[in-house]
Amino acid sequence: MISGTGHPLAYPLLTTLGALLLCLVWAPFADAEQLAALAAVALVIVVYTAFRLAVAFGKVPWRTIPTGTFRVRRIRQQHHLTSRSWLEFVAEGQTHWVPVYFDPGLIPLPESSTDCDTPLTLNAIPIHPSGRARHAEPPGRLHDNPTRPDPEAPAHAAAVAHIPHRLLLDAQSAIAAPFIALFWVYVAGGGITAFIAATTVAAAAAIWLAAINGSDPS
Repeated sequence: MISGTGHPLAYPLLTTLGALLLCLVWAPFADAEQLAALAAVALVIVVYTAFRLAVAFGKVPWRTIPTGTFRVRRIRQQHHLTSRSWLEFVAEGQTHWVPVYFDPGLIPLPESSTDCDTPLTLNAIPIHPSGRARHAEPPGRLHDNPTRPDPEAPAHAAAVAHIPHRLLLDAQSAIAAPFIALFWVYVAGGGITAFIAATTVAAAAAIWLAAINGSDPS
């Protein structure tokens, strides 16, 4: 059950609804070709979101969280314009990295030992994978959580968890939206209205993609 904006999946679902609503808003102004494009975008959003939710709730054929007793710590990955939260599971010389949806409770989470199973919670924080487990270190810069509780971490977590802050950070991925719109107008025509519509839809889709893949605002 997903209820309230504090759930790790609330923000990704909010961006999904926003992108679908924007497609619906532009639909009355679209011609047949533009309407087909909007429908295609909406279909991709719905199907990929359903797949990501299946991963998050463990409804896919492969296991995303290893089982057993592990030392677990949270890592923030910065790679190009993307930032994601990962959990690092270490036991008997083996290390697994699992991308997870951001939760403010992950920021002050120190390294700990835990018995892992699905569904998994750490310090009462629900853990929802945002992708497949890796056996190789994720690319990019990795920032570890402190090994001991940080007294300033809860205040930082509360500040970065606000939806406007998260939207602003994920909007970085929408930088290509005007160029996509220009290409669309060049190919299909439509003038300034089509350009504005294509820009906003492409921007919303980019923000949605960042969110549904598990962006980390911290």
